[in-house]
Amino acid sequence: MDPQTQQDLIEFLTQHITPERRARIDEVLTYRTRYITLVLEDVYQPHNASAVLRSCDCFGIQDVHIIEKRNAYKVNTDVALGASQWLTLHRFRQEDPAGGVDATQRCFNHLREKGYYLIATTPHTDRTLEEVPLDQPLALVLGTELLGLSSVALELADERVKIPMYGFTESFNISVSAAVMLYHLIRELHHSGRDWHLSEDEMQALRLAWIRKSLKRKTEPLERRFFETYATGK
Repeated sequence: MDPQTQQDLIEFLTQHITPERRARIDEVLTYRTRYITLVLEDVYQPHNASAVLRSCDCFGIQDVHIIEKRNAYKVNTDVALGASQWLTLHRFRQEDPAGGVDATQRCFNHLREKGYYLIATTPHTDRTLEEVPLDQPLALVLGTELLGLSSVALELADERVKIPMYGFTESFNISVSAAVMLYHLIRELHHSGRDWHLSEDEMQALRLAWIRKSLKRKTEPLERRFFETYATGK
């Protein structure tokens, strides 16, 4: 769809949502970022998987990269509260463990091509997140509570960091870890002076997607009417 048609479609569909919804979409877009992204490796507990998505939406993280090797990623809708529909989920499945490229490696290659610095989270390091500079986009990688990250993820990551712990327990569960780390990173990013916002094209694409989601079942007939009218020039 060319930019002008996209803009016209957005304006047409906007007539069918409330002004409050349109204002909310525009407000959320101003805080959305792809400068920081989250990677989840083999997270399988639906409660935690869903809580992480909810935190990502709350902190303005748009992209979540999901690596599925041994476990399928399932969302508990009661916990996510619809957060997943506002995010962009990228899935990397281990389709051929014997002969194919490892799913974690494929995900990491994809992120590196986009300029991300890969941060593996593990309690087995002395370095903390506060020591990581925000001079390039960051991908924060988390694994399962029971096993943590795979050896592949730990080896291929650019750096390893931990959340300092002061009790007997070695680590938080994954949903709490994600929330704590994202809170720190987003605060630092917002005060960094760096341009972390989405581009105008990215905002427009998400604006249209979110308006469509807000309209739900009304979208298809409305768009059919728009394109019939648009094609005839009326």
